[in-house]
Amino acid sequence: MSEFVYSQKPIPIERGEGVYLYAEDGTEYLDFGASYAVSPVGHCHPDVVSAVQDQAAKLLFVHASYPTESRDSLYEKVATVAPSGLGNVWLCNSGTEANEAALKFARSATGNSKIVAAKRGFHGRTMGSLSVTWKPKYRAPFEPLVDDVEFVTYGDEDELAEAVDDETAAVILEPVQGEGGVNPATKDYLRTARALTADSGTALIFDEIQTGLGRTGALWACEHAGVTPDILTTAKGLASGLPIGATLCADWIAEDAGSHGSTFSGSPVVSAAAEATLSVLVDENLPAHASEMGEHLQYELDAANLPVRDVRGHGLMVGIEVKRGANRIVKELALSHQILALPAGRSVLRLLPPLTVETEHLDAVVEALSDVLGGDE
Repeated sequence: MSEFVYSQKPIPIERGEGVYLYAEDGTEYLDFGASYAVSPVGHCHPDVVSAVQDQAAKLLFVHASYPTESRDSLYEKVATVAPSGLGNVWLCNSGTEANEAALKFARSATGNSKIVAAKRGFHGRTMGSLSVTWKPKYRAPFEPLVDDVEFVTYGDEDELAEAVDDETAAVILEPVQGEGGVNPATKDYLRTARALTADSGTALIFDEIQTGLGRTGALWACEHAGVTPDILTTAKGLASGLPIGATLCADWIAEDAGSHGSTFSGSPVVSAAAEATLSVLVDENLPAHASEMGEHLQYELDAANLPVRDVRGHGLMVGIEVKRGANRIVKELALSHQILALPAGRSVLRLLPPLTVETEHLDAVVEALSDVLGGDE
């Protein structure tokens, strides 16, 4: 039973359409969690559904050692949307697998073992990714983990400079920490990370599993700082909820990446869904829409004068630091206002809606928050 690893929510979901999810009893829920950002183009976008149905009728699966049209098409699409210089793509099945590959590729390419990661960072639950995830809650039950990892204070340039040396294989950072509380890095911090790693021959890894694909108002969050890493990982909404991850690498990483593989890498059906998702993101200019909607949401949250400590984030990745339990607020929003949101720790409410939301959806959320938290609205 899934209760072994997941706490069950009392809302059995039957279907989804656009920015809405529908329970078995017909109740309509405005989805502002997108199941942790896996529905950037909305639930059951017709282009994605059509791509999946067409591919499923032709070929469900063949190993990646056999070329297929849908996988090759996805490789080409990813290469066109990737930051310049990151055209080497390895496909897998999840975000944590993408980060596992990134860490392995960095070690093999540099010949070093030390990894520098950030406090409050989250990179996944498999052993390697968990080793660079900071929170003891996730780590303690499974220790000892992979060693030679050093954690530094997120945003502290001096501490990062002290940690990175000629024996460092990689620095792994989220441009905006998600699980850690929706904490955006400054442009200067990311630029400093780029300079330090370039000087020492260290691989810079940006974990864009939650921040990528237009979520922050740019296709990749690192674009806000004008910084390109050596390795970028993406997953979550890449295939609109079908299981996929991708590790994008610079040439010098790919040339010495070492042996790696996955049985289900680039499944034909998942590849078709991912190619369609990327096409919708680009063709409908959803990153720009996310930027516009994010500005509107920020303005309305400020105008509501909610009794909160902080509102932060980029685009449609928004964290609201509250004075009381975030989990309780998430529950009340769902049960009283039919709005689904997420916590990010005990004191941060996280909003990650589909990038197709409009102002009326945002205004409904602000009104609900005003009711739950109290405010001027």
